[in-house]
Amino acid sequence: MKFFTSQLSFFLSNRSTTVNIKRLFRFLAGLTALIIAYSILFHFIMVYEGQEHSWVTGFYWTLTVMSTLGFGDITFTSDLGRTFSVIVLLSGMMSLLILLPFTFIEFFYAPWLEAQSKARAPRELPEDTSDHIIITHLNPISRSLIQKLDHYNYQYVLLEEDLQEALKYYDQGYHVVFGDRDDPETYHKLRVQQASMVVTLGNDMTNSNISNTVRELDEHVSIVATANSADSVDLLKLAGSNHVLQLGRMLGRSLSRRTIGQDRRVHVIGRFEDLIVAEASAFQTPLVGKTLRESNIREKLGINIVGLWERGEFIPALPDTLIKNESVFVIAGSLEQLRTYDEYMAIYKTSDKPVLIIGAGRVGRGTAEAFEERGMDYRIIDKNPDRIKDKDNYILGSAENKDILEKAGIREAPCIIITTHDDDVNIYLTIYARQLRPNIQIISRATLQRNVSTLHRAGADFVMSYATLGGNAIFNILERNDVLMIAEGLNVFSIETPAPLRGKTLSVSGIREETGCNVLAIKNSKSDEQLTNPPPDTIMTEGSELVLIASRESEEAFMNTYLD
Repeated sequence: MKFFTSQLSFFLSNRSTTVNIKRLFRFLAGLTALIIAYSILFHFIMVYEGQEHSWVTGFYWTLTVMSTLGFGDITFTSDLGRTFSVIVLLSGMMSLLILLPFTFIEFFYAPWLEAQSKARAPRELPEDTSDHIIITHLNPISRSLIQKLDHYNYQYVLLEEDLQEALKYYDQGYHVVFGDRDDPETYHKLRVQQASMVVTLGNDMTNSNISNTVRELDEHVSIVATANSADSVDLLKLAGSNHVLQLGRMLGRSLSRRTIGQDRRVHVIGRFEDLIVAEASAFQTPLVGKTLRESNIREKLGINIVGLWERGEFIPALPDTLIKNESVFVIAGSLEQLRTYDEYMAIYKTSDKPVLIIGAGRVGRGTAEAFEERGMDYRIIDKNPDRIKDKDNYILGSAENKDILEKAGIREAPCIIITTHDDDVNIYLTIYARQLRPNIQIISRATLQRNVSTLHRAGADFVMSYATLGGNAIFNILERNDVLMIAEGLNVFSIETPAPLRGKTLSVSGIREETGCNVLAIKNSKSDEQLTNPPPDTIMTEGSELVLIASRESEEAFMNTYLD
């Protein structure tokens, strides 16, 4: 009943609907007058032929003839009557069989269907809506973000200005509102003054328009925008954006961190208050071939290895976990502890051969920029001559050509990074590179999350999803301090120490063994002191807060084990 009421409200609130209904009633009034006139003429002609019939019979005969049923139980015998019958028949065919259906559909049925559609994709949110996130475009990045918002029970709304697209998204389960992105009234109806964030993911010009429109309505709401061009960053900030993300550049830098064979330094991937989470390669260090227990890293350096990346899979750090040449450590510690790690690993040999980068787009250039800052050598292959910046580091040609790859140095390169925006091309090049160099490290970008596993099967050692990176980056901007998303499916989160764990030591609790979560720090909520990398004999007390790192599955296992 509520849904019918909302449909009727949309239907009657449309000005064109009111005009159409008036036209429909005028047509029906004219048709009724015509039927009455024919019924009266029927009587006069019947009297002329010497026949007597009731007024009901007159209406009956008129309707059967006009509707072409013509039962034949009442007929005229004169030429005048038969001519009249033909006129009634032809006008009935025109009015009842053609004009009436067309008028009904055009002036009533079609507007009613449109009202139904608009009721399914409403134009505004309830007045009491607050602390929600407004997302202006649906793409792989916003899909990834919406998954995270749903997981952490954030309220969001997706703005779509095409009705059919809005209905499609509604049917797919999204919370969608239909409206124009450049109309201030739309954001009034989206309760932007009560929203916690606006996320705009269109092109740079669209994002600047939306940012400016929203900022005129509210000075305080946080606006997050993506920028394709570095030149647009300042313009978007001037338009009102609080945070401008160059995701291509960010992804390039993230890919560069996974490169083995060139430096041993840690690379920071996230900060959780005073706790720093970083990554470092184990390639050609004395740690390779040892278990974590045998490495004694915690005892020597005081840092905590919380897990290892292997071919894109996060492996929780257990005492018997074996360190391999391709392993990438996920490390947690203080700034001083990470500096100690750098000093300890700096003595080990690094490769001086250039890393290969396939694609000189935004991601490829971002990767190259990160290498230049670290003093690392690289070669970029691209078949677009407009992207060739210099002859020393850029090679014009297709990466599908073996001679081009040979020229770039694939035989000696420690790593190849594939950065094109086409997942099909990336899968093809991954297979090709793995055939040419079975032992080379292959790092690839995936535009769509669903292709991450396919790239791993094709031979990639590590894959980063453009969508997941963008979703994580935007989620981390939300004003919250209990969750930090640092990588593909890997989160740092804090939680009050559950009752079943109070009074137990970390070693006795079995948190890591039972759930896969790793305790990075323990905070005293009263004194606000934080113990980073607590030793196994640390007792978890009432009023303390645990800082943990885990995959989504491990996080859910922790909640189910200790909070249910």
